Amino acid sequence: MDNYPISSNSLEKFFYINGNHLGQQYKDYLSGYKTWDQKKHASEWVLFPENIGSYLSLDETSLSNGELYTVLTNKQGKGKKGTLIAMIEGTEAEKVISVLKRIDEKTRLQVKEITLDMAGSMNKIVKRCFPTATLVIDRFHVQKLAYDALQEMRIAHRWDAINEETNAIENARLNNEKYEPLIFSNGDTKKQLLARSRYLLFKSAEKWTRKQKERTQILFGQYPDLKKAYSLTHSLRMIFSHTKTKGVAYTKLARWYNDITESESKSFNTISATIYTHYPNILNFFDNRSTNASAESFNAKIKAFRSTQRGVTDTSFFLFRLSKIYA
Repeated sequence: MDNYPISSNSLEKFFYINGNHLGQQYKDYLSGYKTWDQKKHASEWVLFPENIGSYLSLDETSLSNGELYTVLTNKQGKGKKGTLIAMIEGTEAEKVISVLKRIDEKTRLQVKEITLDMAGSMNKIVKRCFPTATLVIDRFHVQKLAYDALQEMRIAHRWDAINEETNAIENARLNNEKYEPLIFSNGDTKKQLLARSRYLLFKSAEKWTRKQKERTQILFGQYPDLKKAYSLTHSLRMIFSHTKTKGVAYTKLARWYNDITESESKSFNTISATIYTHYPNILNFFDNRSTNASAESFNAKIKAFRSTQRGVTDTSFFLFRLSKIYA
């Protein structure tokens, strides 16, 4: 039942037994949960020092009701047994540090590299608990900042278009006139153009369909700042995708940084300041091209397991079952 998370309701259906009764029997007697050595503190933290490896990922995940847990995983576990090292309630650095320091120092000093996001608390945790490890900022978190800035600009223009249309309709009504919106050659109004451009701005130009190319040409003609922002976002993606060495990446990121400064975009200036702060750890990606993809995959496994259990009603037991599979 640990490796194959079948619900008690499924068993009830196929074997004509009381599913709730079987579930309770499994929890109380068959699973070993009552004698689990981490049961007392499981809702606050679980720890498996034996799963420490050289290359780790640090991330956060939500179990239920938006409550966050900090998760430390071993990449060499590949999402199977031996993957989970620690799950700690909350994201407060000092609390996480106090738990991870239960792992003996000699073992912690064997860690060579940890991937993480740009949260200050994550940075602090790694530096205090794994002082010899190289910190690698996940490239996808950096790229997401650029995508968010681009979408923020698109949404701002869309609200302007909505307000413009609302005012135009009201003025037409006051003048006893029929409102006729501006319609572009592809059939979109300005408001529709901005709404329907959301997904194409996430894609590379070579992946656009014929209709998307037509829509983009109109969009960039109407909003040159979106064209510039898209170009900046795309060039950042290309730096991470095609640059092989840290030295070349350093030069390209510096040029990208200068392009942002020249663009005078408020949203992208915020990004440039963030990247400047984390510059060394972002560049560490180009050593081994390490990302936090394994952590994101593990989070997806947690969510899938939670779904089979129809949510988390008993956190300690849920983490017990999770540890049986992944620790």
